[in-house]
Amino acid sequence: MVKKRHDDVIELTYQPPPGTPAGVEVMSLAELRARAPEGLLPRPQRLDFHQILAVDSGAATHTVDFTGYWLTEGSVLWVRPGQVQQFGEVAALEGTVLLFQPGFLPSGNTVAALADDLFRPVLHQPAGPDRTAVFRAVRQLAAEFSATGLPAEVHTEILRHLLSVLLLRLAHPGTPAGSSVPAPGDAFLRFRAAVERDFATSHRVAGYARALGYSPRTLSRATLAAAGVGAKEFIDRRVMLEAKRLLAHSDLPAVRISERLGFEDAANFSKFFQLRAGLSPGAFRASLGGQ
Repeated sequence: MVKKRHDDVIELTYQPPPGTPAGVEVMSLAELRARAPEGLLPRPQRLDFHQILAVDSGAATHTVDFTGYWLTEGSVLWVRPGQVQQFGEVAALEGTVLLFQPGFLPSGNTVAALADDLFRPVLHQPAGPDRTAVFRAVRQLAAEFSATGLPAEVHTEILRHLLSVLLLRLAHPGTPAGSSVPAPGDAFLRFRAAVERDFATSHRVAGYARALGYSPRTLSRATLAAAGVGAKEFIDRRVMLEAKRLLAHSDLPAVRISERLGFEDAANFSKFFQLRAGLSPGAFRASLGGQ
């Protein structure tokens, strides 16, 4: 991992250690603590890669995009690219950490769609047979990552398949073996990618519909089926998340944030934020108490 400072957030960019499979890495939490520069883990960090933390023992908090999660034995935390995280008392936990880049999984299949979905749960608490299956998949990944003697392309493909098993287990606990899991439709996948690219400049469903060649109604139906919310709500949630990140992790004034997020003026931004958060941008920033 390579770090660089951006305002008050540490931007973490993944670079695989020499001699390891490109795009994926498995290590223990103890190894992560030893490798991380002093003071890094408790700081706000924005990742450009996926991080899955499977807890074997201990208990501690972990914050992801302003939500605190309590991690205990059997917890699995999945932080996605672009999300801002802060470790709590990381020395109180033991477990396994999996890092993988977005391009490691083949695009266009069910597993890649799961990995790309920013609105899926961060914390997973598998129980019973599901927990056994999830942690067995984690152990298999760790063992295969350390294995030697295979051609590099074979080694990478094995890790890719094992990672796919783990992600499907996390996303669909209790799904009977052999049953199919419907993938999000093409309309939603294209809309989601467009929102991630353009949310700071385009807030209207009609604009996305024109650009993608769908009707607004089609986009709203597709988004409701895939994400559980309408298209407009999907856009607004993404804008709101970025607004909170900028307010919490930068010193930018509200007027600059409103410009960065595509609002006509600071008053419109403040009204939007107040309606969704129940308090003004300034009050939200003050409520964080210097976090």
